[in-house]
Amino acid sequence: MLIKIFTDAATQGNPGPSAAGIIIVVAGQQIQLKSKLGQANNHAAEFQAAIWGFQQLAHYAHADDTIMFYTDSRIVADAVGKQYAKNFSDSFQELTRLIDRYHIVLTEWIPDKQNRGAHNLALQALH
Repeated sequence: MLIKIFTDAATQGNPGPSAAGIIIVVAGQQIQLKSKLGQANNHAAEFQAAIWGFQQLAHYAHADDTIMFYTDSRIVADAVGKQYAKNFSDSFQELTRLIDRYHIVLTEWIPDKQNRGAHNLALQALH
């Protein structure tokens, strides 16, 4: 089965209070989730949002599902694509551990305007 996951973070200040928004699309249904993340800079919050997203994805996906992972964070998308994150190695290792649960995960960077749903959820959790 094809499952889509969109993740985004919102940060008030840099660093500052942060939150995550996630949309999981499975079998034509959209699951919307949001959570506070605590204090973080914008890049760390994006990694935390992706990690939390994949933790939540485990409730809806199986190892043999194909996962389409969408993020508007270039640093997260590039790290997953290159299998390396210089300044966020701990977060990257945790994200990789979660991604590796699935046989196929395709990561795609998308512009902010295509990730409004996850972004709005992150903003709601932040305020």
